[in-house]
Amino acid sequence: MQDLTKGPIHKHIVNMAVPIAMGMLLQTLYFIIDLYFVGHIGGAALAGVSTAGNLFFFIMALTQILNVGCATLVAHAIGRKDKPQANKIYSHAMFYAIVITLVSLSLGYGFADKYFLAIAADEATFKACLDYFYWFLPSLAVQFVLTVIASSMRGAGLVKPFMAMQMFAVLVNAIMSPVLITGVGVIAPMGVSGAGFASSISAFTALALAIQFLRTHDNTLELEITNLKHHWPTLKQLLKVGVPAGSELMLTFFYMAVIYWALSDFGSAEQAGFGLGSRIMQSLFLPVMAIAFAAPAIAGQNYAAGKLKRVYVTYKTTTLFTMVLMGLISLPCILMPEIFFSPFSEDPEVIRAATIFISIIGLNFVPMGLVFSASAMFQAFGNTLPSLLGTTVRVGIFCLLTAFYLSQQALTITTMWTISVVTVCIQAVLVFTMLQITLKERIFSKATKMRPANTVAS
Repeated sequence: MQDLTKGPIHKHIVNMAVPIAMGMLLQTLYFIIDLYFVGHIGGAALAGVSTAGNLFFFIMALTQILNVGCATLVAHAIGRKDKPQANKIYSHAMFYAIVITLVSLSLGYGFADKYFLAIAADEATFKACLDYFYWFLPSLAVQFVLTVIASSMRGAGLVKPFMAMQMFAVLVNAIMSPVLITGVGVIAPMGVSGAGFASSISAFTALALAIQFLRTHDNTLELEITNLKHHWPTLKQLLKVGVPAGSELMLTFFYMAVIYWALSDFGSAEQAGFGLGSRIMQSLFLPVMAIAFAAPAIAGQNYAAGKLKRVYVTYKTTTLFTMVLMGLISLPCILMPEIFFSPFSEDPEVIRAATIFISIIGLNFVPMGLVFSASAMFQAFGNTLPSLLGTTVRVGIFCLLTAFYLSQQALTITTMWTISVVTVCIQAVLVFTMLQITLKERIFSKATKMRPANTVAS
């Protein structure tokens, strides 16, 4: 565990963000390898994997409740020097993770076909969705347990070992994916099913490594068997902090589902192009997301310790890093988007669709950096409702305008992506305004009432 209430803020951000980014980098490399081999199977396969992969956002929305809740509550407990309470939170959260894992497996195998039938562009895409998802679902389900472990340890300032495990697991994924997709020697080609199976192998590898590490190291949170049970006060706290953040990702899942539904009228090439473009976009976001994941633990520990000036420094540093990085990332997307897609598909229509998507969406990267920074600070304060409100406004306006243009038979691809850019800008202005109000209430007004010694950065 690490005390983040002392030492330079920017070094803490970098020291925590770098291993997080490295883990995400390997995850990105896996996605790229996966896209390469799936894309060469055909457009329907790429569209099917992309469409099925949207359920990843649904699962991530649920894991985000545990992710934000555990990281924030553990960070606050560690900031108060109350390790027993941190252990208790970790243990109760693990109980809920195991329960949700079992429920998600049951629901996924029972009802996924009905969801894909509603949004797949054609029969070939529908079949690819199911072939991929049924093998991919175990990987999704185990994310609940992995999230509780990683987020709880991150709240305690322990990041590097679990990022190293994730990196190794993703490396396994990157190796196994092409082998299982195309077949090697006695291993028969599984097609898109192989991509899903490789992900599940990777996830269980990460889980095995995490369990082994926790069993053999002392400087971690402790899983207390007596507290591996339902505990309403802890659940209430987890839900209070985590549900708004989880609801944000649930809205993202809904937003993506609406896009796939709208694109079904334009054909599988547009769905495949959007899936390819969004995967590349997510890959480009990884350094910014790493900073956004690191900041809440740093700001949260300092907020609980009453070191308010350090909280504000964390906010300024995080905002500067995210917006500058997003500005740099946006340039190639806007100016030369075609460089990202030609290796992943031989279908010119898929490449055209992906190029149009990212060249327009690149315009919202800088305001999205502001959204990431604000969301990180709201998590640190344990109040994620403002972030949820911002996402609700964005998704709500997008869905209403998209439905309106569809009803008028006037929706074009360019129009839909332009609406997305405008709504992200609205979200950025809204969350920035709400964060300034929160900072005034929780930092500036309190700082004037505290002794100078409590507000000076260590």
